[in-house]
Amino acid sequence: MLILLRHGRTLANATGLLQGRLDNELDEVGLEQAARAAAAIGPVDRVISSPLARARSTAAAFGQPVEVDGRWIEYDYGSLEGVKVADVPADTWRRWATDADFAPPGGESYATLAARVVEACDELVLAMRTERIVVVSHVSPIKSAVAWVLGLPATAGNRYRLDVAAICRISPGKLSPVLNTFNETWHLA
Repeated sequence: MLILLRHGRTLANATGLLQGRLDNELDEVGLEQAARAAAAIGPVDRVISSPLARARSTAAAFGQPVEVDGRWIEYDYGSLEGVKVADVPADTWRRWATDADFAPPGGESYATLAARVVEACDELVLAMRTERIVVVSHVSPIKSAVAWVLGLPATAGNRYRLDVAAICRISPGKLSPVLNTFNETWHLA
């Protein structure tokens, strides 16, 4: 099984900022969320993490060695990193929703993000048949992985919400991977 876990909360999450590649640490709430998520997921065979501190700190809650894989790093918002979500122009949101090749100045496109995430997912398909693998990542790469499972376009992630410290579970399926759960947050209640 492949388990995707979004990192716990940071101050930037709490204040509504686009974090992207900003290397923020978890806040106290985020540390508690990481511990609760790890307990809810239970024992795993492998822990893979984005290289960013907030993901690595969440991954550390599993208490075992962590493999860092740069393909799971957050979307690069370029010049929009650190901007309040509410201050992003409506035209930018429309472009993200409809154009997989759109990239903010200095950032990356959803097509580029999807290519690296799909490559990482494809490499885990065989292993997830015999191992419980948790990948600790960020909102955009996890949404890209879900789009991969469902056969959706790279822009599909704009149509579903993924909360901090949320869990998604993907089983190998008979013919192809299957999305079992999305945006599990019961462990945070």
